[in-house]
Amino acid sequence: MNLKFCIIFSFFLRNVIGRGGYLSNSLSSASDLGFPNHGSAGSARHLFEDNQSRHPRTDIARGYMTNSELEKAVKEFGRRCSHISRIYSIGKSVQGFPLFVIEISDKPGKQEPEPAFKFVGNVHGDEPVGRELLLLLANWICDNYMRDPLVNLIVDKVHLHILPSMNPDGFSLRRRGNANNIDLNRDFPDQFFPWNDDEDARQPETKAIMSWLREIHFTASASLHGGALVANYPWDGSLDKRKNYYACPDDRTFRFLASIYSKSHYNMSLSKEFEGGITNGAAWYPIYGGMQDWNYIYGDCFELTLEITDNKWPNAKELPTIWEYNKMSMLNLVASLVKTGVHGRVFSSDGGRPLPGLITVKGINYTVQTGRAFADYHRLLVPGERYEVMANVPGYKSKATSIWFKEEEAMNVDFILDPEATSEGTLPHSICDCDCSGKSRLLPMGYFWGIHSEVYLVFIVALAFLCFLLRQRIKFNLLKHGQSPKRPVPV
Repeated sequence: MNLKFCIIFSFFLRNVIGRGGYLSNSLSSASDLGFPNHGSAGSARHLFEDNQSRHPRTDIARGYMTNSELEKAVKEFGRRCSHISRIYSIGKSVQGFPLFVIEISDKPGKQEPEPAFKFVGNVHGDEPVGRELLLLLANWICDNYMRDPLVNLIVDKVHLHILPSMNPDGFSLRRRGNANNIDLNRDFPDQFFPWNDDEDARQPETKAIMSWLREIHFTASASLHGGALVANYPWDGSLDKRKNYYACPDDRTFRFLASIYSKSHYNMSLSKEFEGGITNGAAWYPIYGGMQDWNYIYGDCFELTLEITDNKWPNAKELPTIWEYNKMSMLNLVASLVKTGVHGRVFSSDGGRPLPGLITVKGINYTVQTGRAFADYHRLLVPGERYEVMANVPGYKSKATSIWFKEEEAMNVDFILDPEATSEGTLPHSICDCDCSGKSRLLPMGYFWGIHSEVYLVFIVALAFLCFLLRQRIKFNLLKHGQSPKRPVPV
């Protein structure tokens, strides 16, 4: 009987405590505490969803900002750092709480040909660490601007947008879902199954995120979660719903971005559960209707899902340490937008106008759109390799170029495209061309002469008359010069 009890108790330790992380320190993996690793984090997710989020401790939120305190902190930051920031809202939660965003840039609120990055915290109401860390990040950037080169790079070259809490109602209710008890990370349109296709049925928080991406062209993004210690990348789901590695077209680039976060972290890359501290979402466990995949497919945005604490709701006393462990990861991830990849703009050779279009890379089945205002693009790629990059704009001849860039070295490549002539011999206008009065540069010479013949005739007559006046002036000066000296008198 004692032997049977020991076996059962041993199984409990390995599969519940080791996987769920109830007894683990929020900054360490289960393996660091000596517990075996058997796909622990995947099981931990489901265990937390079923138990911890339904029965939170009564004092669990002690030391964390309430929603009203969060609003006050955001507005105070806006006043303190108004020279490099602005505060705006992308919508409201079910219960009417504003979804505040902090934008940090040397020119906040102004469009520039620069990449944009967004952080989203508190997607799940019972995972509040992200909202705390994002306020710390914003204040740290404000305090160190013009002091720290990395901060200067981010502020001067990137538009950073920070949404501390996507789910303030869930936070106040101490549960995973929003006020309607809907998991917001399952509420987005899905590529594999026709879920959430009814826009009217989506939650207001989901609609706010989707509208946000229609207004701002984000290059990359990351959402902050809790329950494990790993950087997760697409795809999150698979067509057959099986737990297998399901790679997206930019799999190598996503692995690179996830590794930037993991390797910059205090101990994420040392994980014995996830090699290098990163994981493909579908290989971990498939989900559908997630925000990460939707960003990549429909938002033209490379998003990671960052699990930053083993414990979903750690003691608030641990927040300063968690911040120190994640600070450089967050900064380096944002800075990677300008330190790597290929960047540039697309112009027309017919007047130099910006041409909004598409950027493709040979061998990668994914298209990046240029910005609408400046036709700027920011294509994230794994450094140290050679790529063939192509710019495509309707009505213009596509142009490709081969590039190769080293580690930690971005490339800047502008494309100048030539218009394509139509069957009538005239040139089409770009979709962004607002100059509707321009004439074709390929019109026949006879047609060109016929329009301007009167102008040329007047010009020739005027030129002949000027030549006549000039000759007369010269003759007069010569005669005057010949009469001035006295001729010698004969003797």
